Amino acid sequence: MLSIVLPVHGVERFLPQCLESLRSDGAAPGEVELIAVDDRSPDRSGALLDAHAATDRRMRVLHLAENQGLGGARTAGLAEATGTYVWFVDSDDWLPDGTIDAVLAELRAETTRDLPADVLLTDFTHVYHDGGEEPNPWRHVLAGSPLVSGCTAAEHPALFNSVLAVWNKIMRRQYLLDLDVHFGRGYYEDISVTYPLLLAADRLVYLDRPCYRYRRGRPGAITATASAKHADAFAQYDAIFAFLDRDERANRLRTLVFDRTVKQALTIYDTPGLVPVELRAEFFARITGHFAEHRPAGYRFPSGVRGIQYRLAARGSRRAYAELRRGGRLPGAVRRGTKAVAPGVKKAMRSSARFTAYNAFRRLPIDEHLAVYAAYWHRGYACNPAAIYEKARELAPQVRGVWVVENAARAATLPEGVPYVIVNTPAYLKAMATAKYFVNNVNFPHTMAKRTGTVHVQTQHGTPLKAMGMDLREHPVAADGMDFERLREAVARWDYLVSPNPHTSEHFARAFPGTYQTLDTGYPRNDRLVHATTEECATVRRELGIAPGQRTVLYAPTHRESRGGYLPLLDLPALAERLGSGWTVMVRTHYFHDGGAGDLAARPGSARLLDVSDHPSVEDLYLAADTLVTDYSSMMFDYAVLDRPIAVYAPDWEEYQQVRGVYFDLMKEPPGAVATEQDALTEALLAGDPEPAARQRFRERFCPWDDGRAAERVVSRIFPVRK
Repeated sequence: MLSIVLPVHGVERFLPQCLESLRSDGAAPGEVELIAVDDRSPDRSGALLDAHAATDRRMRVLHLAENQGLGGARTAGLAEATGTYVWFVDSDDWLPDGTIDAVLAELRAETTRDLPADVLLTDFTHVYHDGGEEPNPWRHVLAGSPLVSGCTAAEHPALFNSVLAVWNKIMRRQYLLDLDVHFGRGYYEDISVTYPLLLAADRLVYLDRPCYRYRRGRPGAITATASAKHADAFAQYDAIFAFLDRDERANRLRTLVFDRTVKQALTIYDTPGLVPVELRAEFFARITGHFAEHRPAGYRFPSGVRGIQYRLAARGSRRAYAELRRGGRLPGAVRRGTKAVAPGVKKAMRSSARFTAYNAFRRLPIDEHLAVYAAYWHRGYACNPAAIYEKARELAPQVRGVWVVENAARAATLPEGVPYVIVNTPAYLKAMATAKYFVNNVNFPHTMAKRTGTVHVQTQHGTPLKAMGMDLREHPVAADGMDFERLREAVARWDYLVSPNPHTSEHFARAFPGTYQTLDTGYPRNDRLVHATTEECATVRRELGIAPGQRTVLYAPTHRESRGGYLPLLDLPALAERLGSGWTVMVRTHYFHDGGAGDLAARPGSARLLDVSDHPSVEDLYLAADTLVTDYSSMMFDYAVLDRPIAVYAPDWEEYQQVRGVYFDLMKEPPGAVATEQDALTEALLAGDPEPAARQRFRERFCPWDDGRAAERVVSRIFPVRK
């Protein structure tokens, strides 16, 4: 039924885990065979295989007299295979528990069909050397597609945007042999098989179960190794197009295949540390040759900047390509033709001068005493970065802080005396190019590259109830086109991630996989809440115009991806009428929504409705409020520091869970009273503090580090603090 071919070379450290993972409890005798190929391994791998084979009757070991490389070892194993299906498993990876049995069940079902699958694709997990894990980044291309029930590549061409390696593809052995394709030698050896395998199949099927754990980024992996062998890709491309020339149906997707191979070749060229410096000119010339030899008739370049990159590669214009990649000037021929190219190219040209300046500033020494701060996409002085900035002025005064803001209007909102630069000005470009420290609660622009020796501190801006980061791949509506590859690049720049509580540390490690250090410190912005006095709270209320003795509610709903802009689920005038004139209801819309809370007119004798959406400090609003009413906003976790009543109004909890995804059941672990209807919420507010025990449990889980010294702990970790 299933032959597993295991090429082995220099993986003594990883081999036992791999072999153990290939065991099966549900396979019938003879249903699985293991063919291990010792590719003249220089370590004890061959002996480990023999020892394992002595205890596992399913396994045969081939010892090759000469090293054949990964492709040659797979070919040797395939020649010995007898199964209906064959799976090429890399010996430094492993399979999750129960995988063999799950795959066999799927293959048994396939063999009973009139048209059994030629290829079974499986889901997988990336595993990093530091223990971090990442779900399949391309699952959204596969799950929920026609592949689940079975289709051809032509019926789902987006398949080629997913990983094209061989290890997550289980193929009908006779189908593979009939294709008459072969693994190449050297790097990227499997694509000369996987492309034809997918292109010619009568039926491709996707098994939506993580069946493979791929060890990513380990020392020695080709994706992290500088070598002349990266040029081996071009021989594999030649083999792919030779197959297209002789297979009419596969050739119908020639343009798609060509575009995908060009993208891969340029990615190899652009990735730092892969192509040795002395070979880069030759590699680029090979890309140009690839265009000349394999470009399909009638091929049209992609739109935007990518299309310009392809044009330059096709012409062999390596210097112009380099200038475009780093944001410099475009060649004259391209500039003269800008009326015919996409708006994205014009934008790249308009920005070229500032990136030329940025790259010039990057040649200056790093300023060891300069820190750049920003918050909420350069909207102003706020959140954790503001608290860190203030504490750094006290504990590390030798480090100058400068804030990035998007325009002069934002600059006018900064506290007096806070230095700033405006986005895209020369002062901004110089600060971004030379600063030692970077502190932000979102990511800095991807065009601002991280220099060796700089320190990037990511604070984020809330404890997550809702799914975040890479976890959003399971929730496409909430992800709304998020570029997960770009996110991964951003996370790779982080040196530190500030966490407010153990819950956040746990989930952010998965949502934002990386090599950064997590600072389990608590949120610096909440120090103010810990230290707040009765006098400070009274002052804030006076500044907001709240009369003494008023019972004050802060209503702060979160953003809902499925509903677009601000849509109040509460009938605020009706709520104000029920509460009466002794109340004030402050309304704070999410910062994604412009225009505030709209018309808040209330009848005489009702509570006062006060739109505080544009108030610069949410901490002020916390201090002014006697009670918080929210739904799924992270504000509940911060407000809990004050140990004041919280009410959750969640009329759409089931929908929100499905669309956004959540990390725990808020209905079972709320911070206070929970209501799904407005009348019940009103009664909870009028009752005063109906759920103090729930709030206590919530505080114990989410506020254990809130002792008023979080900013001090962060500053002491990232800056040279004066004793």
